[in-house]
Amino acid sequence: MTTIITTVTPMLMTTNDRGQDGIASEAEESAALFRLMTWLSPSFPVGSFSYSSGIEWAVEAGDIADRQTLQDWLAAMLLEGAGFCDGLFLCHAWRAAEAGDGRTLGEIAELAAAFMPSRERHLETTAQGRAFVEIARSAWNCGALDLLSSHVTGPVTYPVAVGVLAAGHRISLASTLHAFLHATTSNWISAGVRLIPLGQTDSQHVLAALEGVIAATAEKSLQGSLDDLGSATFRADLASMRHETQYTRLFRS
Repeated sequence: MTTIITTVTPMLMTTNDRGQDGIASEAEESAALFRLMTWLSPSFPVGSFSYSSGIEWAVEAGDIADRQTLQDWLAAMLLEGAGFCDGLFLCHAWRAAEAGDGRTLGEIAELAAAFMPSRERHLETTAQGRAFVEIARSAWNCGALDLLSSHVTGPVTYPVAVGVLAAGHRISLASTLHAFLHATTSNWISAGVRLIPLGQTDSQHVLAALEGVIAATAEKSLQGSLDDLGSATFRADLASMRHETQYTRLFRS
């Protein structure tokens, strides 16, 4: 008589039932990503492509001449100049809007508008801020925008507008800040590509090299107070002033 031995191997059962909380969390994260990608896309009509933040004069003067000099210039702008300052304003605007603190939000917006080092940088950030708010009201309206309009009578800068809208849609501050700094850097690189000029591959090399700088700028902005505001990029500030009288120009700043 032959005995047959049967081995039964237990099967690992899996399920996609993550519970309602997990599904809701994933849906919120997906919505946040969708909105950030939309608002900070080059196709979002705030006119960012027409501004160079003084890079046009820096190319004309020979300060920026190739991939490495563009990378060095932008690294300084991010960590010690406009990148950090705009990041700090975004953080504090987001927190004020999230808390429903209209008075503080108004003070931050006023300070941000007054902080620009030149007339063209002021035009650049307030024109984009105004366009961003107008489009957001039309397609992505929220209570935070009402808070902004009721407490700010002067111009609204671009980082303040982005921070307020993100808070109004309950998008995390860290995600908003990283996306904003990435979009800002990409726009600066795009200006350099057209002005130097550079190839598209070089532009990706610059963006990849600045990944760590963007992360460091975000961390510095998240941890900073308004007392930390300040720029050490004097040449970049001078470039934005000199650009006002540059003889031939492709960009508005």
